[in-house]
Amino acid sequence: MSLDKVLAISGKPGLYELKAQTRGGFIAESLADRKKLSVSVRHNVSMLSEIAMYTYTEEVPLKEVFRKIAEKEDGKEAISHKESKAKLEEYFKEILPEYDEDRVYVSDIKKVFQWYNILVGAEMNDFSVSEEEESKQEEVKEEASTEEE
Repeated sequence: MSLDKVLAISGKPGLYELKAQTRGGFIAESLADRKKLSVSVRHNVSMLSEIAMYTYTEEVPLKEVFRKIAEKEDGKEAISHKESKAKLEEYFKEILPEYDEDRVYVSDIKKVFQWYNILVGAEMNDFSVSEEEESKQEEVKEEASTEEE
């Protein structure tokens, strides 16, 4: 399953999978315990596929950050999000050396590692880039280089 159906719901711990839409919101299922939850439109919901991390040059999609962690960890769990601030920042710098330290907070880094470990625990650790995504990324890079000239 792609990150298009994985949600983070503010005020609710963990990650959820979008199951169905309803008139006033949608039904989500927890990746941790598989309990279903009715979510109204009042909740602040973020799709993981829409989240990106700031770097000094661009915004890197969360899926790419997860892919880099998976490469480093051989698809296994990363360090705990409960590690010290210094350890988390040092580890994250290995994953994404050019991340913008002024705009990416420790709380963001903790969420990245927590979410990554939840996805690995739910056996949703295929973060490879599809051909369609790859062609989109190439188009964006070509447009950017054309604009710079």
